Amino acid sequence: MNEQIARLILLPSTAEVNSRGHLIIGGCDTVELTTEFGTPLYLFDESSLRSRCAEFKAEFHKRFEDTAILYACKAFLNKALITLFMEEGLGMDVVSGGEISIARSVGFPMNKVCFPGNNKSTEELILALEAGVGRIVVDNFHELETLGKVARTKGSKADILIRISPGVDPKTHQYITTGNVDSKFGFPMVKGEEAVVKAMSMPEINLMGLHFHIGSQIFETEPFQQAVKIMIKFAADMNRKHGFMLKELSVGGGYAIQYTLDAPAPPISVYAEAITSSIISQCQRFKMKLPKLIIEPGRSMVGQAGIALYTAGAVKDIPGVRCYVSVDGGMADNICPALYGTRLEAVVANDMRKQVAGEVTIAGKFCESGDILIRGIKLPQVSAGDILAVAGCGAYSLPKAANYNASFRPAVVLVKDGKARLIRSRETLEDLTRHDII
Repeated sequence: MNEQIARLILLPSTAEVNSRGHLIIGGCDTVELTTEFGTPLYLFDESSLRSRCAEFKAEFHKRFEDTAILYACKAFLNKALITLFMEEGLGMDVVSGGEISIARSVGFPMNKVCFPGNNKSTEELILALEAGVGRIVVDNFHELETLGKVARTKGSKADILIRISPGVDPKTHQYITTGNVDSKFGFPMVKGEEAVVKAMSMPEINLMGLHFHIGSQIFETEPFQQAVKIMIKFAADMNRKHGFMLKELSVGGGYAIQYTLDAPAPPISVYAEAITSSIISQCQRFKMKLPKLIIEPGRSMVGQAGIALYTAGAVKDIPGVRCYVSVDGGMADNICPALYGTRLEAVVANDMRKQVAGEVTIAGKFCESGDILIRGIKLPQVSAGDILAVAGCGAYSLPKAANYNASFRPAVVLVKDGKARLIRSRETLEDLTRHDII
């Protein structure tokens, strides 16, 4: 089988090849899109996004009816996408005052928003209360005290979840591990009881439940089950000792996506079954009423729905060493390979039917030796002007984009039924220099 055709499984669900051998997504010819909008160009497939929303809702709700699905917008935040998720009935997980403000700007229902974060400012907490954010996820004693003072001053009451680090190893990259003991996030379990008691003693605080998030890109379900077991037991202990009632439990996100052909991720149904069955069985064990379940998918909601399109330029073949194919983007718009060692795959979008010819390394254009997008991928012979489509770029690429080497952040389009809609324009020199002062 043509290896490029095999990689269609890594692309948005509408990906296909037309009679010209061009990659089609959402009914749009990706090669023609690059002519119209230029490169680098990021593309999101609306059908893939809405299908993913439907899949999460179906798989969790049929197992655990009282489940709130919040999109973790740190994966990619854009007004058009927020509006789409609002239409699909999702809530939102935000981590800054900026994200709160962008959500408000499109009329997102703030009662469906949760606000975690390890160092929220006083101004951000004031904004959250004024905006009517549904749940503030308290991360530490400093925040709990600050939030109490802010709520007292405003004469309001804050509905909160307490974030606990359950001490579970999610078996993923160290940079995206968040639920172990040695983490900047959450109360360590040894301080959990003190946090619950303090929150319950504060009249301006309404403790609704608990929150944990153990990491990202987690392929195994056992870490989720282990964390649920720890947290339900903790909640039962707090009920027995202090009368705490677990009304809500957020289990965070971290569900993996498939970036490469050799690393398939479990379907959402597998995560849903593992998490919900664990909550139900543990609540039965401790004779507890089932809490409302909150999940926070980010990468798993948008990662595979987005691709990056680049134009190939210089090809440098070092005999017996390596062949470099340089593209007109790289680590400034797509930092994850350099930061996390994320493995990605690509196709030649203008020649999908061509058989692979050899192994190349796709390099970015920026002045860093570490600016490598893909090491050692088998592709057809690539020449200057070819269009490369890199899969799995819907999450964390654009939010972490920078202006390194005075580059412009790329344009973004949303495609559906053969039509492409520009949802973010490419930056210009004016954008780049508007804050400079002489």
